[in-house]
Amino acid sequence: MDLYWEDDYAITLALNRVHPGLDPLKVEWATLHQWVIELPEFADDKSVTAHYLLENIQREWYEEVASHESTV
Repeated sequence: MDLYWEDDYAITLALNRVHPGLDPLKVEWATLHQWVIELPEFADDKSVTAHYLLENIQREWYEEVASHESTV
């Protein structure tokens, strides 16, 4: 399945799989951008750096991690 910038949740799952156990709020924008475009499934424009897209992904990732921590 190809991933695009608007696929916040799917990107979140892929990032969580590749970088488990991280606090997404401590990941810098440049690093997050690099990790997203390095995902093998990522098929969108790699030059896009809009902060709102990265913020959406980071928020989704944080919520995903937090939801699993609260069930432990």
